[in-house]
Amino acid sequence: MSAPASTIEDAIQAALATVDDPEIRKPITELGMVKGFTVAGSGVKVELLLTVAGCPLRDKLTTDITAAVTKVPGITTVEIDFGVMTEEQRKALQASLRGGGESAEPVIPFAQPGSKTRVYAVASGKGGVGKSSVTVNLAAALAKRGLSVGVVDADIYGHSVPRMLGVDGRPTRVEDMIMPPQSHGVKVISIGMFTAGNAAVVWRGPMLHRALQQFLADVFWGDLDVLLLDLPPGTGDVAISLAQLLPNAEILVVTTPQMAAAEVAERAGAIAMQTHQRLVGVVENMSWLELPDGSRMEVFGAGGGQTVADSLTKTMGAAVPLLGQIPLDTRVREAGDAGTPVVLADPETPAAKALDAIADRLAIRRESLVGKPLGLLVNARKG
Repeated sequence: MSAPASTIEDAIQAALATVDDPEIRKPITELGMVKGFTVAGSGVKVELLLTVAGCPLRDKLTTDITAAVTKVPGITTVEIDFGVMTEEQRKALQASLRGGGESAEPVIPFAQPGSKTRVYAVASGKGGVGKSSVTVNLAAALAKRGLSVGVVDADIYGHSVPRMLGVDGRPTRVEDMIMPPQSHGVKVISIGMFTAGNAAVVWRGPMLHRALQQFLADVFWGDLDVLLLDLPPGTGDVAISLAQLLPNAEILVVTTPQMAAAEVAERAGAIAMQTHQRLVGVVENMSWLELPDGSRMEVFGAGGGQTVADSLTKTMGAAVPLLGQIPLDTRVREAGDAGTPVVLADPETPAAKALDAIADRLAIRRESLVGKPLGLLVNARKG
């Protein structure tokens, strides 16, 4: 005897609720994408509304819906009839994702008092020290631990994060909200996703500020545990804009052991004194080359990372630790060029282990004391 239709429909509805939209990462039933479905014998026809007509993940939705619905006993075939949301439906979805309100100027969620996202701005004094490699590997390592992670490629002129994370898709728009592509469990946004080919970006300060603001406010990041920003080298416009837009961001300084690089890195870190941001620590990259006989060749000298940490500790008046030293390894470069960070592609290499250890330290959340009673007793002074 076949089950009552209501039972089958309930089971199909429950099955559809297990399917997440690949971009928004929320159930398609919750997003209003399921217009309805009909059951005919052992087959089901699902009417699905896409956010945009040319949805790049249409095939993924087809696969996931078919797999979920055919698990319902008695259902063997699934047909999906694709439609497109109306403007009103997209606006309703946008309002829902933003918390139910329609704001003329979207807010930056990470700058709000109640935000629990840990924001790390990865900075360097000069280019060529491996700042982007460190950023993408830390992002992948944190995502590997089950955290929800996003990366903003804020190096507008020298954007390289999409290649290093293997992102070849483009963002999808829902009204004025942008859905970021994902790779290796990391959400990513970069100006390189909006330019043709390998075109150069020639912008001045105000445009850089606006681009960073849009990356932070117009992109739907969801509930992130960690957001990393790959900053351009130096202490220019983007670093200043970051301090204005995300005053709660913590600065992570990347340097090489070379004294010349370390001196410049100190300047990049010292900007935190002027912006009143916290320096979370220093990472020394390309620390040494491990030779086949087990010895180390210090290609770029030694001690630069510790020098920067000590100098910034003195400048800031608070401990700025050396979080780790990453060996020079061609596999880091090869993995980045291939689009799979070395912490995923070859996790047993010394460089990957060093990066994983740094990620462990960054994954520890420090609760803010702002607005919290400290339990201190104050003795009233007499007289």
